[in-house]
Amino acid sequence: MEPAPPAASGFPRTDPFPAAMRDARWLADCWEGAREQAGSGRGFVLALDEIQKVPRWSEVVKGLWDADRFADRPLRVVIAGSSPMTMQQGLGESLAGRFETIPVAPWSFPEIAAAFGFDSDRYVFYGGYPGAAPHVGTPALWRDYVRRAIADASIERDLLAMTRVDRPALLTRLFWLSSRMSGQIVAYNKMLGQLLDAGNSTTLARYLDLLRRVGLVAGIARYAGPLSDRAASPKLNVLDTSLMTAASGYTFEEAKADRTFWGRVVETAVGAHVVNTAEIGERIHYWRDDAHEVDFVIERGRKLAAVEVKTGRDRSSGRGLTAFRQRYGRSRTVLVGPGGISLADFLAQPAGHWVAPE
Repeated sequence: MEPAPPAASGFPRTDPFPAAMRDARWLADCWEGAREQAGSGRGFVLALDEIQKVPRWSEVVKGLWDADRFADRPLRVVIAGSSPMTMQQGLGESLAGRFETIPVAPWSFPEIAAAFGFDSDRYVFYGGYPGAAPHVGTPALWRDYVRRAIADASIERDLLAMTRVDRPALLTRLFWLSSRMSGQIVAYNKMLGQLLDAGNSTTLARYLDLLRRVGLVAGIARYAGPLSDRAASPKLNVLDTSLMTAASGYTFEEAKADRTFWGRVVETAVGAHVVNTAEIGERIHYWRDDAHEVDFVIERGRKLAAVEVKTGRDRSSGRGLTAFRQRYGRSRTVLVGPGGISLADFLAQPAGHWVAPE
């Protein structure tokens, strides 16, 4: 093994402290080392991961950051945590007005393709968690990783440990129900009928919101003009398709052979992509009116894009887009699949790309 390169003066390349010793003093020492590097006149970026493990981190960061701004030091700081839920408490309490949030979603198709060589079908099945990608050759190990390291950890560590949840077992059952029914519009009454001790629709709506905040499931609201219809049945959509396919028990080959299931997985992949890549001011809905339906509506101000996903030769595909455009005027319509934009090309662009330009 080659020896590690020498550390830059005043700032170690590796952290010699075990996790148990990472406290306010450790954080201040790291920051001071970065200040010395920034003092060279070139500027410096300090990156701190898993910051929530440092007690009182937000108070310490506030004092150090304010001192740097007063002294006009050319130091920039990137702070990362395990999930939005674990970060929001500290940011809201001590750092209001001092930060810019950069959400980190599962990797996009172009990122996974470049790193692991997946084509669009494998990306649709295996999803965008890079930690799971090395296990795809061993299906049982891959499913176990997705369930334990991603789903269970997000619920137990990032959600239940940070937020009061009166019925944690119900929240967990709602997540797995949403994973199995992803890509479907499901009435709250139907969900209540399938969940033991489910309470009422208000509880389910709140729990769906919590699951979205930790990046697991979105309950997409129906589009009804300028205001979304949140009272209507939500469209369940996991925010990474691996959460759906791992729960199914299918192998990649079995999933592709079940055309109905595969169609829902592809639609879920499109839904996860537009939700994960929507920027501030962009909202994602679905639309249904009488006999017509559109899989997803991307809304940005007064601009709309209606997205329909097609995986087979269904001749009715496109009728929902036509009806939506007749109802809402000059909205852009996008057909993903045969006869339209390829799935790979759609997944290569963020949600806002498909909205008519300003």
